Amino acid sequence: MRAGVPQLRGLRMRLVVAFALVAALAAASTGALTFREARTSVLQQSQDTVIKLLRTQVDRLAPDIGIPPGEAEVRRLAAGIAEAEPAGTWRVLVVYGGLSATSGPDDSFEEVTPELRQAVDTSPATVFQRVTSGDHTSLVVGMSVIYDLSATDSVRVPSGIKVFLTVPQTREGAYVDALVAAVQRATVPALALAVLLALLAARGVLRPVRALRSATRSIAEGRLDTRLAVQGSDELADLSHTFNETAAALEESVAELRGMEARARRFAADVSHELRTPLAAMSAVTDVLDEDASHLDPDTATAVRLISEETVKLARLVDDLMEISRFDAGAAVLHLDEIDLAESLRRTLAARAWTDLVDVDLPPPDALRGRVDPRRLDVVVANLVGNALRHGERPVRVRLYERHERHERHERYESHKEHRGDQDCEGGERLAVIEVLDSGPGIPDSVLPHVFERFYKSDAARTRTEGSGLGLAITAENVRVHGGTVHAANRPEGGAVFTVELPLRSDESTGGSGS
Repeated sequence: MRAGVPQLRGLRMRLVVAFALVAALAAASTGALTFREARTSVLQQSQDTVIKLLRTQVDRLAPDIGIPPGEAEVRRLAAGIAEAEPAGTWRVLVVYGGLSATSGPDDSFEEVTPELRQAVDTSPATVFQRVTSGDHTSLVVGMSVIYDLSATDSVRVPSGIKVFLTVPQTREGAYVDALVAAVQRATVPALALAVLLALLAARGVLRPVRALRSATRSIAEGRLDTRLAVQGSDELADLSHTFNETAAALEESVAELRGMEARARRFAADVSHELRTPLAAMSAVTDVLDEDASHLDPDTATAVRLISEETVKLARLVDDLMEISRFDAGAAVLHLDEIDLAESLRRTLAARAWTDLVDVDLPPPDALRGRVDPRRLDVVVANLVGNALRHGERPVRVRLYERHERHERHERYESHKEHRGDQDCEGGERLAVIEVLDSGPGIPDSVLPHVFERFYKSDAARTRTEGSGLGLAITAENVRVHGGTVHAANRPEGGAVFTVELPLRSDESTGGSGS
């Protein structure tokens, strides 16, 4: 997994977050349900206890109250009911008609709402209500005092006396607060446990995933014998098994392709080698016939010249095939020598009588020297210039200059001496750049990616010429063995440009003449 922000989106983080969310939801749900049930149980128990004790006290004191009761009796009833709670937290209001009395002096009993009074007036049952005032909650109970007229017929009639009781639920509130704190304390360990379980689960899940990633990289790097250890029978085990099957099939296919490729290369090399001997004899014969062609009749002379030309083309094709075979076999050897690159390019053009056909932009003598294989550099330049002359249009131009890879800076050799003194201190790799430019129609975009492929020909770019179809492929191989690069492009003003970049080796960096 890469470092940085993408880690936050990785499988490990998603598993941890998912486990944490599930644990938080479970803890919150469990805590809420537990809190609700516990709170209901505490309040219900407190309510039942208060109502039961109130009824007992009323049943004990009511028979001593006359009907209608006097003010003193009403006050005595209120005080007697309040005494049922030893802690003195009960506040009692007794009402009969226009008379009312409280257990404490000057108590307004604001908790007794009109709705509660109406409920007591219309229902013989005991009613209650929880009232919140400020930061505390109170239980308000209301009931009517009912007398039994007879002990035998169970006839009960209301006395008209109404009792209201207010009990602060401070203790119950403390219980509820303790429940909330307990739930909160339990949530933190639950989340920590969930994260720990998530890390353990992620470790178990990601171990085979990491192994699969490592194996995939090994396959990409060419180690096709890489296999995964299959453990268990889950989906990841099936994935590992499928990977092994795919890798085995890929290894078999690649081995078969390599074998076919090796046989094809060996066939091309063998055929090229076998053709060289009869071609040498044919070339000798055609040379003799060319000398006597002037003494032959016109038709015979034309046939002789045609055979001679085709023999030359065939010989060049065989030579190119032999060269490609050496590259394929890894037998291409560099014979390095430090030379004046500009002078080497001039010799290449002069040897092929191209001096008057090609414009040059080259540095002065000894301004740019490099350690290269002179023969292979000659082949590179000759193939590119020949390609430009055959498939492009004049003027064709050859440029040579030096560039520093670090600064991506082109240095023209008219000012080479001016820059020469500070190149060493700037550092970076020094490159010799060779450009071959023509003024033709350019290369079609569909052809550009294939120009260095073997035997590739485009109807728009190439017709049947004396070329073997291997010239640019051989050019690319010669540049590659030098550690350089070559690419083709179209110029904005028209025409194609081929650019070769070769590293400028020194005697100290090469350490020898072969490679």
